[in-house]
Amino acid sequence: MFARLKKAITCLAFAMPMLLPHAYAETLRVGSTPTAVPFNFLNPKTNTLQGVMIDVTQVLSQELGFTPEQFTIPLSGLVSSLQTNKIDLVSSAFAMNEQRAKAVDFSDALFTYGEAVIVNANDSTLYSKPSDFSGKSIGLQTGSVLAEPFKAQAGIKSIKMYDSMADMIRDVSLSRIDAAIGDGPVMLYTVKHAGYPKVRVAETYHPQIKLEIGIAVRKGNTELLDRINQGVRKIKQDGTLDAILHKWDIKKS
Repeated sequence: MFARLKKAITCLAFAMPMLLPHAYAETLRVGSTPTAVPFNFLNPKTNTLQGVMIDVTQVLSQELGFTPEQFTIPLSGLVSSLQTNKIDLVSSAFAMNEQRAKAVDFSDALFTYGEAVIVNANDSTLYSKPSDFSGKSIGLQTGSVLAEPFKAQAGIKSIKMYDSMADMIRDVSLSRIDAAIGDGPVMLYTVKHAGYPKVRVAETYHPQIKLEIGIAVRKGNTELLDRINQGVRKIKQDGTLDAILHKWDIKKS
């Protein structure tokens, strides 16, 4: 099993840009956000989207026989773009919740994680739960499923909304807000790889919200949803999804 997984990782690492050697007759328009490193982000050198969910889209296109046409869309605009037929599916760091499930149909979950908290390096508070942010100013991403639970948390001094988690973390480093709260893998990857010496991860914090990531299609599009689920089951069973997560240094919850 390890040898097969290692081979899959190698193939993904070196052959991913060439996963579409020919065009299929069917093209599906795929919406992804450009700022959720390492799940989906815009590479400034190539001006193309990269990341976990971009790789997932590519391997699903091979399994299901379609050509993905990638669209860069802010998180807050993904649902409306799907509903207005600008895209056919969402493959992004797009967590399932009850509210979103009223507007779109989700595939089976690909993986699960919780939220993470980033604070200034000079802040020695032992944060462990949402109530510990009483009297603090926090940052959240616009459109995140974390927004409503934290807006409902009593005692928080102020909440500032951001288009990207990188902007939140920057403002923590500059002491403009006390804490940045967002999707765990995105926050941790950004701090680790982007280099923010004036911040730290609140290691004592216990995630309160279970974030399940799936692919979304238009409400009622059962034919496409069934096909996507077939592909999701396949890449989970054969180790391809694990190889993608390993490639991007993501640990499943």
